[in-house]
Amino acid sequence: MGSPPRSLNERVWKTAFPPQSLLDPFHVPGVAAVVVSVVHVTKGRFRGQKRLDGRCVDEITAFLFHTGGHGDPFRLEANADQSFQGSIVLGMGFTFDDTNSSGVTTPLAVLDELLSKDPDNQQVVFPYIGGEEVNTNPRHSHHRYIIDFGEWDEDYCRNRWPDLLAIVEQHVKPDRVNKDAKKYPRMVLEWWKYWNPRVELRSAIEGLERVLAISRVGQQGAFTFIPNGSVFADSLVIFPYETFSAFCALQARPHEIWVRFFASSMKDDLRYTPSDCFETFPFPGNWESHPNLENAGEEYHRFRAALMARNMEGMTKTYNRFHDPDERSPDILRLRELHEKMDRAVLDAYGWTDVPTDCQFLLDFEIDEEEYKRKKKPWRYRWPDEVRDDVLARLLALNGERAQSERIMAEQAAQAAKHELLKV
Repeated sequence: MGSPPRSLNERVWKTAFPPQSLLDPFHVPGVAAVVVSVVHVTKGRFRGQKRLDGRCVDEITAFLFHTGGHGDPFRLEANADQSFQGSIVLGMGFTFDDTNSSGVTTPLAVLDELLSKDPDNQQVVFPYIGGEEVNTNPRHSHHRYIIDFGEWDEDYCRNRWPDLLAIVEQHVKPDRVNKDAKKYPRMVLEWWKYWNPRVELRSAIEGLERVLAISRVGQQGAFTFIPNGSVFADSLVIFPYETFSAFCALQARPHEIWVRFFASSMKDDLRYTPSDCFETFPFPGNWESHPNLENAGEEYHRFRAALMARNMEGMTKTYNRFHDPDERSPDILRLRELHEKMDRAVLDAYGWTDVPTDCQFLLDFEIDEEEYKRKKKPWRYRWPDEVRDDVLARLLALNGERAQSERIMAEQAAQAAKHELLKV
């Protein structure tokens, strides 16, 4: 029957896993989809000292933090309509690409011929940028182009850009017309259009010279600026911001740890979902134009851009070096210093001057040393767990406060509107 409880009121639930399998809540190896924790639960009022990870605390939340509330974070109205997935094209036959071997793309030489034949074709051909360009190209340069007829009807496109429509008709239409027209009417009946062109994104970034972007799936969660005027693939998340202060707030560790906690994952990669990662995040005040964030973000971004160009390495390779405990090159050491400077600026903008910014090389999750003898270990240059958890708890508490303030303001606005109607 096992050992009796230590008191009549106490019950101890332990997992069936051996001690070495206790996991960090930020990662579960293999295919398991669970978080394993050892929790001691008391029936009735507990009058003793609560302990969390060996520390005495006043409260233990559902997230196993010492503060911050028990519920999922709220989506904040202040963050609405400011983060967008790129266009869902559904048809690589729209593209001109010399690197694709699928047989449905058109060579770039053909595009050159079509533009020479009729310069008017350039009105509906744009650079095409996705997660690969953002993560692996040192300058985030495009190597593909894409046809985009927008919402023009078929007859207009055939009369205006017949050669381009013929390409889409040859490489896109055959696959589209085999779909269920009742279920996918746009895909079948309007085969020359994107499945979802993200009209709301295009409206939000109209007039901007550049935008902030992050690959929707990736290990590093790195943000960068890319020029406006391209078609952005659905493998990107786009933000309508041009300032370095906005870049700083997104790239610094407070946002990163929020993303790593609340984002879903694909294998060991993060999946940056705007609804979970951005819309819920409580940014510091004036974060889009805060002068200290602007200065720290600009210095970091410019140094990183120059470093990537000099080494001909994209963000993936650069951050692999950033998180490598054996990497001691002066440039990477400087990048780590500048990242800490951004962290300090963001924490100070919250008023959290007591939070330290010192980082350590820590494993993202516990590993089997035998298994990892020939594999790269999951090191990350990050805050210690206690600092990370403290900041996460503060952010959760701030999310709840912001959501409550927004609800009160909405109720007051509704009452004021009702009062005006009654006066009429």
